[in-house]
Amino acid sequence: MSDALRTDDYEKNGSFTYADYLKWEGPQRYQLFDGEAFMMASPSVLHQGIVREILLLIGNWLKGKPCKVFASPLDVRLFPKPDKSDKTVLQPDLLVVCDNNKIGKNSINGAPDLVIEVISPSNTHSDLFRKFQYYLEAKVKEYWIVDPDVKKVHVHIFDNGRYITTIYNDNAVIPVSVLPGFEIALADLWAEIII
Repeated sequence: MSDALRTDDYEKNGSFTYADYLKWEGPQRYQLFDGEAFMMASPSVLHQGIVREILLLIGNWLKGKPCKVFASPLDVRLFPKPDKSDKTVLQPDLLVVCDNNKIGKNSINGAPDLVIEVISPSNTHSDLFRKFQYYLEAKVKEYWIVDPDVKKVHVHIFDNGRYITTIYNDNAVIPVSVLPGFEIALADLWAEIII
């Protein structure tokens, strides 16, 4: 934790809240995991290329539809509290929100319908496992982990309090369950990426 992040609230309570988080200045990006701040590293070109391609695919398909797609940096408060005392703020790579009441002025307030995280050197497997637990607790309907190095996508669908996982390889076509009728062909995705 950086000294720049130390606040009276942290000294008093031993953890940060979203209210504390909103006071931080500077170019650094952070996420809060149960009140603990973690700085986010700059993503790789490959990571950003994949995020861009998926964003374009989903964004084009959603034109004229009620759901909205967003990309990081954007604060997602999975368990928002009116007084901003919530202690978990994540910034998933991509997310889709179909309930416009969850879209606030500066954050998404509640569980997105779809969350997509792309593996890169800037996010560790432990970070992704931790996020998996938060997304499960918040009942995010669909959670993807895209691993471009091995050309695999782990798709987790929320069902009765747990995730049912399907792994898609190489050139599979992935149906997006929260967006019926929409699918992503991995062959097309990988072909557009400049490495």
